[in-house]
Amino acid sequence: MSATFLGIDIGTSGVKALLIDEAGRALGEATAPAVEPVRPHPGWSEQNPADWWTATLAAIDKLSKSNPEQLSQVRGIGLSGHMHGATLLGKDDEVLRPCILWNDGRAAAECAEMEAALPSLRQLAGNIAMPGFTAPKIAWVRKHEPQIYAKIAKVLLPKAYIRLLLTGEHVEEMSDAAGTLWLDVAKRDWSDELLAVTGLNRSHMPRLVEGSAPSANLKPEFVSRWGMSGDVVIAGGAGDNAAAACGIGAIRPGEGFVSLGTSGVIFVSNERFSPNTNGAVHAFCHAIPNTWHQMGVILSATDSLNWLSRITGQQQADLSRAAEAQFKGPGEEIFLPYLSGERTPHNNANARGSFTGLSQSTEPAQLAQAVMEGVTFAFRDCQRVLNDAGTKIDRLLAVGGGSKSPLWLKMIATNLNMEIALPEDGDFGGALGAARLGLCAATGADPASVMTMPAIKTVIAPDRSLTNAYADQYARYRALYPAIEEART
Repeated sequence: MSATFLGIDIGTSGVKALLIDEAGRALGEATAPAVEPVRPHPGWSEQNPADWWTATLAAIDKLSKSNPEQLSQVRGIGLSGHMHGATLLGKDDEVLRPCILWNDGRAAAECAEMEAALPSLRQLAGNIAMPGFTAPKIAWVRKHEPQIYAKIAKVLLPKAYIRLLLTGEHVEEMSDAAGTLWLDVAKRDWSDELLAVTGLNRSHMPRLVEGSAPSANLKPEFVSRWGMSGDVVIAGGAGDNAAAACGIGAIRPGEGFVSLGTSGVIFVSNERFSPNTNGAVHAFCHAIPNTWHQMGVILSATDSLNWLSRITGQQQADLSRAAEAQFKGPGEEIFLPYLSGERTPHNNANARGSFTGLSQSTEPAQLAQAVMEGVTFAFRDCQRVLNDAGTKIDRLLAVGGGSKSPLWLKMIATNLNMEIALPEDGDFGGALGAARLGLCAATGADPASVMTMPAIKTVIAPDRSLTNAYADQYARYRALYPAIEEART
C-alpha cells in the first residue's frame, strides 16, 4: 500500500482527524468532542488543554479501528488548531491554568498599555493589539495572576501543545505564531522588542518552522499505538484559517475565501507583508514559505443566527428558509452583529449587537433576514478595509456552515460586488489543509502542486437589481455603530 498522511484539526468543540492518500483523496475520518469552553465571567472564555489531548487521542484511536491498514501507512502528520490561545506551561511542561481562548476579551486594558509601552508595536507585529491575541493575555496574567506568571517557562498555542505531547518538542509555525503579537511578521521571526513588552524572551517561545516543513517526529509510543512504522514526520502545520486556505487551495496572491462559520472571515493570500492596522486588518504569515495573508475577522457570523434561534425557539435552518421565502430585498430591520464584540474594522471587545427598525409587523423571518444582512455588511466592512490596504481579491470561495444558504451567498456576492464560488460537496477545512502540509513535510512536495482548488459546484453572481438598495442600507448600517456607541458611553 502507498503512503498516507494524517491531518488533525484541533477545535474548541472537538478534534477531527482526516486520512488522505498521496493524491490528496480522503480515505477516512473521525471526530471526537471536547468539553466545551467555560465563561467564568462575562467576556471570558477558557478551556482545559487536557480536553484537546483527550479528544485528539480519541479521534485517532477511532481511525485506528475504522482504517487500521491505511493508518499504519502514515508517513506525515499535519496539525491545525484554533489560534491565539494562551497555554501556559511551567517546569516539566505542567499546565499552569486553563487556556485563555481566542474569543476572550478580558485584556482590552492591557492592549492599550502594550501599545503605549512600545509605539512601534503595530509596525513590528503588523497588527493592532487586540484582546483576542496571545500577548495581551499574558500581560493580563502578569497583572492579575502574578503567582502564575512567575512560573511561566513556555507559552504555547493550542496545536503546539498537542505537538508537544505527540513529539516531546516545543515547536510552532509562522501562521499561528503571527497571531501571538510576538512575531515580527515581515521577518518571520520572534521579536525581542515585542516579547519584552510582556516581560518574556525567546526562551519562553517554541522553535519556529514553516508550516510545510518538518517540525519533529512522532514519539515511538504513538507509532506503536496506531500500528505505524519508521519515522513519522509532523509538519509545522497551520492556524485554523491558514489551514483552511491550504485545504481549499488559496495559497497564491489574490486567492481567498469567505468563511461563514461561528465567526466570519475574509481571507486573502498575499505575496508580501501588507498590513492595515487602521482598519483592524489581520496581516499574518501564511503556512506556505515566503507567503503572507490578510484577514478581515468578524466574531459572530453563524453564531448570530444561532443566537436568534435560541431566543425565538426556532431552528436555524427554519429561520434561514423563512427568510428566503419572503425575501424581496433589504427590509426596514437592521442588525449589528457585535454579540461578542468585534475585530474588523472596529477592534472593540465591548461592542454589542442591536436591532433597529423593528415594528409590529416584524416576524422571525424578517429578523433572520436582518441578521444575515448584518453579517453580510460586516463582511463588506472587511472588504472595504482590505481594499484600503491595497489588496486585490481575484477570487473568493465560500466555506463554512452558512454557505449552505443560497440567500446568504447571494447577499454576500451582491454586497461585495464579486462572484462567489461554491465548491462541490466535500470537506475543505483545517483537517484537509493540515494533511496536505503533512504530505509536503514528509515527501518534500512543492506546496503549489499539493494545495489545489476543488471542483466548483456553482458560482453565485451579484444581483445587480439590488445593488443600489444595498448601498443605501449599508450606509445606514455604517451610521448606526458610531451613534449607538456614543449613546452607550
